[in-house]
Amino acid sequence: MTRKLFVTTALPYANANFHIGHIMEYTQADIWVRFQRMQGHEVHFVCADDAHGAPIMIAAEKAGKTPQEFVAGIAAGRKTYLDGFHIGFDHWSSTDSPQNHALSQEIYRALRHNELISVKTIEQFFDPAKGMFLPDRFIKGECPKCGAKDQYGDSCEVCGAVYTPTELKNPFSVLTGATPVMKSSEHYFFKLSDERCVNFLQEWTQTPGRLQSEVLNKIREWFTKDEEGNGGLGDWDISRDAPYFGIEIPDAPGKYFYVWLDAPIGYLASLKGWFATQGRDFDAYMADESVEQIHFIGKDITYFHTLFWPAMLHFSGRKTPSHVHVHGFLTVNGGEKMSKSRGTGLDPLKYLNLGMNAEWLRYYLAAKLNSRVEDLDFNPEDFVARVNSDLVGKYINIASRAAGFLAKRFAGQLSAEVGVEGRSLLDALQTQAGTIAELFDTREFGKALREIMLLADKVNEYVDQHKPWELAKKEGMDAVLQDVCTTCIEAFRLLTIYLKPVLPALAAKVETFLRVEPLRFADAATLLGAHTIGAYEHLMQRVDIQLLEALFEPPAPPTVVPGGEELAPEIKIDDFSKVDLRIAKIVKAELVEGSDKLLRLTLDAGEGRLRNVFSGIRAAYKPEDLEGKLTVLVANLAPRKMKFGVSEGMVLAASHGDEKVNPGLFVLEPHAGAQPGMRVR
Repeated sequence: MTRKLFVTTALPYANANFHIGHIMEYTQADIWVRFQRMQGHEVHFVCADDAHGAPIMIAAEKAGKTPQEFVAGIAAGRKTYLDGFHIGFDHWSSTDSPQNHALSQEIYRALRHNELISVKTIEQFFDPAKGMFLPDRFIKGECPKCGAKDQYGDSCEVCGAVYTPTELKNPFSVLTGATPVMKSSEHYFFKLSDERCVNFLQEWTQTPGRLQSEVLNKIREWFTKDEEGNGGLGDWDISRDAPYFGIEIPDAPGKYFYVWLDAPIGYLASLKGWFATQGRDFDAYMADESVEQIHFIGKDITYFHTLFWPAMLHFSGRKTPSHVHVHGFLTVNGGEKMSKSRGTGLDPLKYLNLGMNAEWLRYYLAAKLNSRVEDLDFNPEDFVARVNSDLVGKYINIASRAAGFLAKRFAGQLSAEVGVEGRSLLDALQTQAGTIAELFDTREFGKALREIMLLADKVNEYVDQHKPWELAKKEGMDAVLQDVCTTCIEAFRLLTIYLKPVLPALAAKVETFLRVEPLRFADAATLLGAHTIGAYEHLMQRVDIQLLEALFEPPAPPTVVPGGEELAPEIKIDDFSKVDLRIAKIVKAELVEGSDKLLRLTLDAGEGRLRNVFSGIRAAYKPEDLEGKLTVLVANLAPRKMKFGVSEGMVLAASHGDEKVNPGLFVLEPHAGAQPGMRVR
């Protein structure tokens, strides 16, 4: 029976490039998806950028961009990683898509109709300088437990205490340094504590096969109340106050959905966007009871995916997830947390830029992955050994030891039938197809690869026993030589079928070499017979240990100016000459409505026209203090469209690297005698 599978991975937050944890999760899901497609099943594999929230809004403002521009810049870099590691999503979207806006509001309305939305007045910290309520991670202060300074508003990194922001001593806003004040606001809550939700989730989570045993054990803790009635499922705050980058709550001016409400809905929105490109009916597909909805996620977001998400879906009248597959984290060298500064970070982009084979990493991760919620450890020595020994030494060498003889002596022609020993070996490989398929289906990738490599060992024992290189030297042994080499190529093809979900690019090369159609798992039941193969070309290099050393080489220590911030990386004179610095006169300076950071400067750079430049110096200067002064302009900077207008350059200013240590911003002002239009060299 053909399965209908809707598969997703967790949405990455759109404030940074992918890290190795993303690549591990996407690789795990991609292997599973490729296996299912090799079985002939229908799979739709989608993901999206998690694009909303205060951190993105604030990062965009610092970058002088709209949130949409900021997110688009992050999204533009995704393809390099996904293509580089052969991760084949059908569709990649954004939670800021029209589909997600519409679906999020539809689901909210359904929950409200079911009387699962409540409104409560809460007290929270407000930044009077910024004019906004502060998320926990944008408040710092002294830990209320141990007194450690500079701790975030939700937990202490020194003693590990967990608390609310209002418990901090001497709190301050990370954004402005201002002391936050308490301010009340109406917030919207999803009533997860409602008896209907609790009863549904207790039943849903206990459905056999839906969740791993480790996840079930954790969920039981979340349901449990103590003797005083504390604990258990609590209502979930799903709203945030303006200013906020997100989706507006219907009929609630100035209120936006908290990012964790609309983020998982992005799974559905991405599928809907994918179906729109295919001319398919999204609603009809999701109404099909045979469709399986499957999520691959990290253990840190289990709560959202196994409680809030299924409850939201169920009580809005939608299909709930069939399976939520949870995995652990990736560590290095025996459980050490990855750190770029210590040289223990594994940067996926650096991996690709060094020219390292992406399928080395895919194979190594697969060899470590299983169906349990366990952390995976990346050990450099183990990585080299597995790739060089397993992939090259055991698997690739089977083809390289036989293909040359077939090409030179038999024009690439395989024997129609192989002898008894060869047939026995191939039978052993074919018999394991069902076991290997079951291991892939249940995400026991490590066990699957161990079984495949045991089969490769059998093939290599056969090669060593029959020694084709010696048969080729003996007269009258051509038939035996062709038989032995044919057995090797047939075995190599079977092993390739089993490895294809993990090594798709290598499998494609093998298919070209063997002159066969794209391999499916069902093809393991048959042999090639009297078939002509193509010319063999080297399929995979061994890992060069120097590449691995370069991958983990820590960055050079920064050069720091006493009392200042570290110097930027070294450049050449040619690099500097590309920047056209000009003297400019500030003809006019004015406040920008809607921004507490920017001033609009009208500049004369001696061009016979005036330029419009937005500069983030409002906190340091009054407009009237700047008019008539000279400054330095980056004149050849590409114009940038901002929500307030187009900025045609940048004025130069100096500041300390840590504004809390030495606050202040100082616009550069040339000596008297400089004229607008003069170049700074």
